[in-house]
Amino acid sequence: MDIDIPALIMWAIVGGGGISVLVFLFGFRSKGKRSERIKNVVSRQRGDLSRQQIDSMTKTSSIRLGRSSSLSDTVNDIFRKLNLQDLLSQKEVRMVLSQAGFRGQSVVAVYIASRVLGAIVGFSVTLLYVNSIPEFGYPGFMKLVFAAAAGAAGFYLPRVIVMNTAQKRQQEMTDAFPDTLDLMVICVEAGLAVENAFSRVTDEIMENSPTLAQELGLTSAELAYLGDRRVAYQNFATRTGLPAAKGLATTLIQSEQYGTPVGQALRVLAQEKRDERMSLAEKKAASLPAKLSVPMIIFFLPVLFSVVIGPAAMSIGN
Repeated sequence: MDIDIPALIMWAIVGGGGISVLVFLFGFRSKGKRSERIKNVVSRQRGDLSRQQIDSMTKTSSIRLGRSSSLSDTVNDIFRKLNLQDLLSQKEVRMVLSQAGFRGQSVVAVYIASRVLGAIVGFSVTLLYVNSIPEFGYPGFMKLVFAAAAGAAGFYLPRVIVMNTAQKRQQEMTDAFPDTLDLMVICVEAGLAVENAFSRVTDEIMENSPTLAQELGLTSAELAYLGDRRVAYQNFATRTGLPAAKGLATTLIQSEQYGTPVGQALRVLAQEKRDERMSLAEKKAASLPAKLSVPMIIFFLPVLFSVVIGPAAMSIGN
């Protein structure tokens, strides 16, 4: 059977073009969904803040706004009956969950319940498994040791996941923060207010850094609804957990407190962050030769020796 090479090449080109078009369209669709998701989060935050203001003005704390019984309410009731409300009010736990992107009234309860259930499930499943083994090659008390180890792993697994998620979010925001500050400087010096600058920068960086865009959008919503602007800035620094965000919050608070120009203060801060990014890049470049030494020795030198010594060894053998 003869193979038509030109036809195969043509079909390969057509298929590659079709795949490229699909990937291109899928990228636009995913970007649209991500932008819509960020806008929904910001809108929900605005709605929550507005409801809080209405509650504070009307003093109707006994009325629940559209909250039906759910799993989170059940968990809260269980913690209340067990007198474990102190666990739900821990600021450190709530701060870590907020830095990982988990927000809401019931995230702390769900997080603590997942740790407790993880420990129980890990202990029970492991104990049942080791008991089902016909010939267990260890002493009997080792079954409890294995089960306790599995329970500890199930207890700490949600914490590891949350911490890992928070670190990834912080790394993404750190990479995009200098460019964000530059955009804020441009917006403020163009005459926009700080609230409008936050909102405009949110729209501009939504595709490059959706995590930072979401945090800036929440800050913009808090600036619009909270009475004290310093609280909004401090909440932004707490939610992100970044030293750069803390510096931005401090700069904006001091600018409003002492009356210094916001644009000038943001320009100085943006220059500092650009210098930090450049110094970090120089540090990584300086450490590159040391990191490349081991791969060079493993992959490059054997090939070089074989090329240099190989012909001589072959000639001697002949």
